[in-house]
Amino acid sequence: MPDTVASTGSSALALDNQLCFAIYSTGLAFNRLYKPLLDAMGLTYPQYLVMLALWETDGLMVGELGERLFLESSTLTPLLKRLESAGFVTRRRNPADERQVHIHLTEAGRALKQQAMVCPATILKASGQSMEQLMQMKDAAVKLRDAFNGFNAAR
Repeated sequence: MPDTVASTGSSALALDNQLCFAIYSTGLAFNRLYKPLLDAMGLTYPQYLVMLALWETDGLMVGELGERLFLESSTLTPLLKRLESAGFVTRRRNPADERQVHIHLTEAGRALKQQAMVCPATILKASGQSMEQLMQMKDAAVKLRDAFNGFNAAR
């Protein structure tokens, strides 16, 4: 059986046929939609992701947070410093192991969660989709991400 990508010829390289471009451009559209919402909260999108993770589980270690968000600590540390400067989180070293840094929400960080409730509602409304449809898309994206991560890890 011929390889289906190879058998499509040059259309396999057509921009509009690229799943990666569809996901990339959708990400850009998400960012444009989120920007005014997050600006009102004083957050960037990556900082918002950190806050989402901490609203779920306060006190995560930097390494745990990095695993959860698929980010290296070298990327996370500046984000956390800015969140700490803004008064949303504190960073505390584990006295038993100085290498471990726990991230805790401040009162202001916990209060920000209520303001962030506008984000999911706005995304749902702007999408023109049902919550069930959005969850199916999210599940498909997670499945694809996990397959790619598994492929890369096996290399």
